[in-house]
Amino acid sequence: MKKILTVLLAAGMLLGAASGASAIDFKAKGQWLMGFGVGDKNLMSHYRNRAGEKIKKNTSDTFNATQRIRLQLEAVASESLSGTVQFQIGNQPWGKADKGAALGADGANQIGVRQAYIDWMVPQTDLKVRMGLHEVILPNKAGGTAVMDAPVAGVVASYQFNENLGLTALWMRPFNDNYSQETQNSDGTPHVWGSDPDNYLDNMDLFGLMVPVTLDGFEITPWAMYGMKGKNTDKFNAYKNGFADGNPYYTLAPYAGLNGYPGNLGGTGKAYGSMFWAGLPFAITAWDPLNIEVDINYGYVESMGRYIAWKGGYNDVPMASKRSSTERQGWLAKALVEYKMDWGVPGIFGWYGSGDDGNPKNGSERMPSIAPYGNFTSFLGDGGPYSWGGAGGNDMGALSYAGTWGIGLQIRDMSFVEDLKHTFRVAYWGGTNSTSAVKYMATSYAWDDGRGNYDGPYLTTNDGLLEFNLVNEYKMYENFNVYLDLGYVANFMDNDTWKKAGQRNTSFEKQDMWKAQLVFGYSF
Repeated sequence: MKKILTVLLAAGMLLGAASGASAIDFKAKGQWLMGFGVGDKNLMSHYRNRAGEKIKKNTSDTFNATQRIRLQLEAVASESLSGTVQFQIGNQPWGKADKGAALGADGANQIGVRQAYIDWMVPQTDLKVRMGLHEVILPNKAGGTAVMDAPVAGVVASYQFNENLGLTALWMRPFNDNYSQETQNSDGTPHVWGSDPDNYLDNMDLFGLMVPVTLDGFEITPWAMYGMKGKNTDKFNAYKNGFADGNPYYTLAPYAGLNGYPGNLGGTGKAYGSMFWAGLPFAITAWDPLNIEVDINYGYVESMGRYIAWKGGYNDVPMASKRSSTERQGWLAKALVEYKMDWGVPGIFGWYGSGDDGNPKNGSERMPSIAPYGNFTSFLGDGGPYSWGGAGGNDMGALSYAGTWGIGLQIRDMSFVEDLKHTFRVAYWGGTNSTSAVKYMATSYAWDDGRGNYDGPYLTTNDGLLEFNLVNEYKMYENFNVYLDLGYVANFMDNDTWKKAGQRNTSFEKQDMWKAQLVFGYSF
C-alpha cells in the first residue's frame, strides 16, 4: 500500500507542478484489465516417473482471476521535447499473497516502472531521439515480430528524409550486471558457476538499422541488428526463486527442454559472442481491398563454449552424452493475404521456420530470438485484442514460430450487431525439427516445461496441433470493452516419437488443450 501511495504522491506533485509551469502540458493515459480464465494448457494429462509413479501433469488451478494496471504520464514541453513514465501494477492473481492480492492487500504490490524515457529533437533538424526505458518493436508484418517486442533500455534515433524514405538507428542494452557467481539451485542449495567475479562479462548490447520505405500502395522496411553478449550473460537465469524474469536463454539456446543448462557450459576463451538478425517485412495495399503481407527473417548466435547433451535413459536404453555446440542459427518466413468486405475480413496466413537436424554437436538450426511476439493466433500465440496471459494464466503467450510450420484461415472483425465484433481462426501447426532430436529431451513434450519458454511448441516432423480461436469484443462504453476469448488445441503429437525422450519419465498420456478467458478493459 505504501508503494501505491508513493506513486500517487509523485504523480500528484507532477500535476501540481503543472499549474506553476504553464509551458508544460501534462497528459495522462491508463489501462485497467480484469481477467477471469479457465483452462488447461498442458498436452500431457499424466506421466510416469522413473520410479513408475503416475504423476498428474497439471497441478495448477483450472480457474484464475487476475488484474493488471498501467498508468502513463507525459510531460510535453513542446513538439521537440517531452518526457514519459509508465507504471505497472501486476499481474496480480487474486488471492496471491506475494503479489499483493490476498486478504488485506498488504503484500508486495508488484509496482514497477515499465517505461521511462525522453523524446527530443536535435535543434534546427528533423532528427528525433528517444532515450531511456521504452518499448522496442522490430519491424514486422504478417503475424507480429518473431525477434523482439518488449520494453528495453536504449537509444533510438530516427530521421525522415521525405515522405517516402526514413532511417532509424538504435542501441539497446537488455542485460548487464546480473551475473552472480553464487546462485541458488531449485532445491535451495547454493550453486557456484566458476571463478569469474560477480557482474563480469554479463552484458548484452544490440545495434540496429532500419530503413522504412513507403510508396503508393507498397511499404517495406529492411532492417539488420548486430549483437554482442558476454560469456556470462546466459548464466544469470539460474534458479534464484525461480528463473529470472525476462531472461532470453530459451530463445537463444540450442534446444527447448534439452538436457543441458547454463551450468553445464564448458569453458570458453571468448569474452563476447556475436549475434545477428536481419528482416525484410513488406506489405502490398495497392489492390485495395486486397491486403498482402510478407515477413522474412534470419538469425544467428555464435557458439560460446560447449555443453553436455544427454540422451537415452528411456526403457532399457542406457544414457550417453555428447559434447554439443551452443551455436544457433535459422530462418523464418511468414505471410498473410486478406480481403476486406462489408461484414468482415476473411484471410489466409501461413509460416515456415527452419528446424533442428537432431545433431546437437553442430548446434541448433532454429531461428534465435530475443523477445518474440507472434500473434497469428490467440492461444499458442498472442493474437487477441486482450489475449492476455494474466487472464487465468492459460495463454501460452508470445512465441517465435521457430522450428514450426503452419497454415490457417481466419475471418476477423465480423460484425452483425452494433458494437460487437468477432474473429474466428483455425490453424494447423506442424514441426520442422528432426524426430531424432527428442532423444536429447529431458521429458516428453519438453517445450511445455513451465519455465517461461517463449519459443512456443517444440514440434517434430511427425507432430501436429490443430488450433481453434473465437475472439469476441463488445464495446460497452466509449472507453470500456469486454472480451471473450475461446480457444481449443487438438493434440496430434506423435506418441511413438516422444516416448524416446526423457530421463524424467517413462510414459505419458496426452490430452488436448483448452481455455476460456473473459477480460474487462478500461482505457483512457
